[in-house]
Amino acid sequence: MRSIRILQGFVLVCILLVPILIFLFLKGFGTNNYDIPVFFEKGVDNPFRECPIADTTQHYIPEFSFTNQEGEIVGRTDMEGKITIVDFFFTSCPSICPKMSSEMERVNDMFREYDQVQIMSISIDPTFDTPEILKEYAEEHHAEAGKWNFLTGGVQETYDLAKCGFIIPSVDGLGVPDDFVHSDKFVLVDELGRIRGYYSGTSREDVDLLMLETKVLLHASEEE
Repeated sequence: MRSIRILQGFVLVCILLVPILIFLFLKGFGTNNYDIPVFFEKGVDNPFRECPIADTTQHYIPEFSFTNQEGEIVGRTDMEGKITIVDFFFTSCPSICPKMSSEMERVNDMFREYDQVQIMSISIDPTFDTPEILKEYAEEHHAEAGKWNFLTGGVQETYDLAKCGFIIPSVDGLGVPDDFVHSDKFVLVDELGRIRGYYSGTSREDVDLLMLETKVLLHASEEE
């Protein structure tokens, strides 16, 4: 009987400790002990000098100006003071884009009520992906302009932005869907325009991590 009472007492202590442990965890989380890296603090490797970027100082997303699904101009200035999640896609993509857009829907649903978070999906086939085409695609994915912008711009500007701005590979398919090459990455950019993470847009686990780390950035910005 004595051993049973000792066991019961031990279980009771453990139960009482649970709220304390949860509190300590949340308190630690609240002080932003969760570290999210800042990418390219010492610049970007640019061995062939194909990108007009500094290769020794902090890299920031450069200026750009594209058109969204409503025909409105959206660009780098709209990223100031906001957390932006960016991907590159095209509406006629036969492979990874449908999965990426489906996962981005989850991101959009998660942060729909957060004014400080926005999404930009940039077409790498701007010749085909007119604002009218993008609007149809946006409606299919329950995207609201201003919150989740589908963007189209000049061909050269788009590929320069992908390779030199967001530092992800892209190859123009010249109108042939199977010949386009682009990354499956979702890029997390903070309110200063610095890249804070890359996540596979075809991996549910990676997208879950993206949403977690977006919340961490939100919490950190609220503390400042």
